[in-house]
Amino acid sequence: MNHKISTLSWVLSAVAILVILLGTVACGSKVDVYPGETWEKATSPEQLGWSSKKLAAAREYSEKIGLAAVMIVDDGIVVDAWGDITRDYLCHSMRKSLISALYGIYVSDGKIDTSKTLNELGIDDYTPLTEVEKQATVADLLEARSGIYIPAAGESSGMKALRPERGSHLPGSFWYYNNWDFNALGTIFDQETGEKSIYQAFETRIADPIGMQDLAIENLRYGYEPYSKHPFYGFRMSTRDLARFGLLFMRGGQWQDQQIIPPDWIQESTANHSDIGPDSGYGYMWWTGVKGGLFPGVEVKEHSFYASGYRGHRVIVLPYRNLVVVQRVDTEGGSVSVSNLQTGMLLWLILDAAGETEIGETPFIEAAKGIRLTEDNIQETLFAGSTIRVAGEMGAFSIFLLPDGTMTLVVGEELADTGKWWFESDSFCGRWELNLANDAPVYLVLDGTTLKVFDLDGMLVEKYNFTRE
Repeated sequence: MNHKISTLSWVLSAVAILVILLGTVACGSKVDVYPGETWEKATSPEQLGWSSKKLAAAREYSEKIGLAAVMIVDDGIVVDAWGDITRDYLCHSMRKSLISALYGIYVSDGKIDTSKTLNELGIDDYTPLTEVEKQATVADLLEARSGIYIPAAGESSGMKALRPERGSHLPGSFWYYNNWDFNALGTIFDQETGEKSIYQAFETRIADPIGMQDLAIENLRYGYEPYSKHPFYGFRMSTRDLARFGLLFMRGGQWQDQQIIPPDWIQESTANHSDIGPDSGYGYMWWTGVKGGLFPGVEVKEHSFYASGYRGHRVIVLPYRNLVVVQRVDTEGGSVSVSNLQTGMLLWLILDAAGETEIGETPFIEAAKGIRLTEDNIQETLFAGSTIRVAGEMGAFSIFLLPDGTMTLVVGEELADTGKWWFESDSFCGRWELNLANDAPVYLVLDGTTLKVFDLDGMLVEKYNFTRE
């Protein structure tokens, strides 16, 4: 009897020691959190070290600029989300980052060789490719450096306007955001993998393994246009499903105990293959950046990347902060367009709510560096006797402000509109002759050769580099 008690005591003691040891190991090691059938949400932002008050400011700003949905994921846990995160909005150009992920899987499987040329693959178009153009490789297309400048399905007017002259650049030598490259990659994918479609492959190899909740591939179709063999492959996806996709990339392609996308592809596809601006670049159909180059108006500490879609769709991944932010725009139900600067302002507010510092200049007029422009000082400070030219993003348009209170709008090289500007109670006002959608009054701050534009609530809404002419 005493022997049995002694043996039982020893067993219990051993179990207790084992539990303590296991507990120590568990406490000393980090366990990555992944969503199951649903996402885990923090009981309060403060549980994860965030500020509810500052998150409320981020939400207010997102609603002000017209975002339809936002989701913020901190190391696998939802900090906050608002809007309809279950609705399958159009993804627009975020589709490119989705197929980039698929390419990584099938390159690893040996189905796709990124060194092969279009000539070797038998890829052509209704506008026949030249022998030089056929030397572009799959890797060139992934980097948007094919040197092929012919009409493509799904092109925006801006892409058409900025398309280089045909034959002006050799394959691999020049970056241009080119729908022909992206669409041809879809054709190559179908041809080389033997899959039924990009959509079926995405569902089988990515969506199902990571538990996407809302994706309905039966509603997705390739979009053909008469001047190209290569269709536009559009996607619809919910905010919460895109957050899973962003988390997959943040975790190096791993989902729980399964490696969905090879880690070397994650690193290679989100690296800078083309420098397209200060601290910013382009990978394999991912936009990349560090410091102030990810988005204007905010600074990130290390290399980060994002998927981008028409009028403001974004999946933003900050690996150094274990943070994924998804923002969506209802491009079918309105005319809202969210700029890169507005995205940067929202990200600044989100990082501020996370307790981050060193995230760039505070985007409020009270803390703005420079000279607040008024009717009394604008002539000697901004104009100094000259005409002012400010250019839009990617140089698609220019606005010329003249000291006499007139202004002109030039799109490309053509005069598009004329108008007048004036001040009311220190706010700058303008009215165009033809464009009925005139801008609301704003405040202007002059900082060197940068013109900062603030709304009447004192929030930064735009920055322009200007020249005196």
